[in-house]
Amino acid sequence: MPDPVELDPDVADEAPSGNVVTSYDEQHYVTYLRLLDASRQGANWQDVARIVLHRDPARDEAGTRRCWESHLARARWLSSKGYRKILEQEIANNHL
Repeated sequence: MPDPVELDPDVADEAPSGNVVTSYDEQHYVTYLRLLDASRQGANWQDVARIVLHRDPARDEAGTRRCWESHLARARWLSSKGYRKILEQEIANNHL
């Protein structure tokens, strides 16, 4: 049985990078979707960081901005290229 999806998990200071979908990515699919949705709606990055990433830009603006930028970049990668990696990994794991 698959692990339950976390709807509002805490996040690392920076999202993963590279061309491999990680377990961190899998745990944060909902986070990534929320970031993409907020970006499409033109939401203020500080509000998004506070609500979605649980970061306080008033306390650490530079660190919070880096966190938001890295997670949004990862979300964009997953939605444009990374989803193919998910499919490839699933095919390889199931020998389809």
